[in-house]
Amino acid sequence: MRASVRNALLITAAVLVVDRLTKVWALDFVGVEGRSIAVTGFFNLVRVWNTGVSFSLFQSDGAFGRWALTILPLMVVIGLVFWVRKSRDRWLWAAVGFVAGGALGNVIDRITWGAVADFVDIHAFGYHWPAFNVADAAIVGGVAFIALEGLFKGRQPSPG
Repeated sequence: MRASVRNALLITAAVLVVDRLTKVWALDFVGVEGRSIAVTGFFNLVRVWNTGVSFSLFQSDGAFGRWALTILPLMVVIGLVFWVRKSRDRWLWAAVGFVAGGALGNVIDRITWGAVADFVDIHAFGYHWPAFNVADAAIVGGVAFIALEGLFKGRQPSPG
């Protein structure tokens, strides 16, 4: 197995473990849904059940939505793996590892609990970000890196 693929699998596993541990801890620590524990002036811990996608977008309470949002992330991860399978770029594989770990973390929530457990609540300067979790942060970070890599990698300065 190539080192880049092995590293992606290790990152996937690490994100998955950290996500699961933080969710179980947060759900136990926060306790009651709707309760908010102020940690700093801009960061709270909350207990929110998300039936949509990352950052509570596209909420769906029905069984179709639940299973569509369980299957779709798995298809995206498989698609990403096929897309980068011939790449030797360790950073691109690492980004796929973050996306895969986050997606699997949220899929496990949907299968286990019927919704995704979110607990990070950030607000500043009059703006309140939707609650999220470690998996969501890993997905966003991985996708951002993939997008930046696609925009800037391989671009050569034009001859002057």
